[in-house]
Amino acid sequence: MPKVYSYIVRYDIGFAPNPYFGVCTLATCKPKIRKNAEVGDWVVGFGSVENKRSGQLVFGMQVEETLTYDEYWKDPRFQSKKPNRRGSVRQQYGDNVYHSAGGTSDWIQEDGRHSWDDGSTNLGHLERDTSAPRVLLSKRFAYYGRDSVIVPVDLRNIDGFDVCKVGRAHQVNRPAGVDEMLIDWISGCCGDGLVGEPADWTKPLRPLRR
Repeated sequence: MPKVYSYIVRYDIGFAPNPYFGVCTLATCKPKIRKNAEVGDWVVGFGSVENKRSGQLVFGMQVEETLTYDEYWKDPRFQSKKPNRRGSVRQQYGDNVYHSAGGTSDWIQEDGRHSWDDGSTNLGHLERDTSAPRVLLSKRFAYYGRDSVIVPVDLRNIDGFDVCKVGRAHQVNRPAGVDEMLIDWISGCCGDGLVGEPADWTKPLRPLRR
């Protein structure tokens, strides 16, 4: 039985996950999910109370491939996911930001969403992200963003259990039978790819540097 990892998407900006260029990737944040999820498992993001999207589906993806950070960085398929602060908004929020330094164990953090505004390394993000230097990838996904989908009522109360109540951490252990119901619904939603742009794109972006 595949596992379902779910969490609340606090910042819906198209960075974590990154749904662009035909592949949904989770390359930063949620290190425990990135460390433990396997091919065939599901990753699901629900809206936050702060964004007035509580009880709504932001994205769902079934993991089809995993790569190390260095594999992701070098893979010709994902060069478009490297951040470009002078590019389009999608390019600015590229998540292909980490790679090792000359074959050493030291990590380089490229200038992107998780670096400081002057382009320097944000050690807090670097340490957290690289604690699980692994990327989850999928072409079987749906990213709804600002067009988030309301979660069915029958999934909000399964013998008192609400699939959308996941707290600050992620959720993976649920009562018997809940995962089957959630997968049945999520699998029907996924496959449409990029449906809506990120909800938080309506907020001011970080100023471009240099």
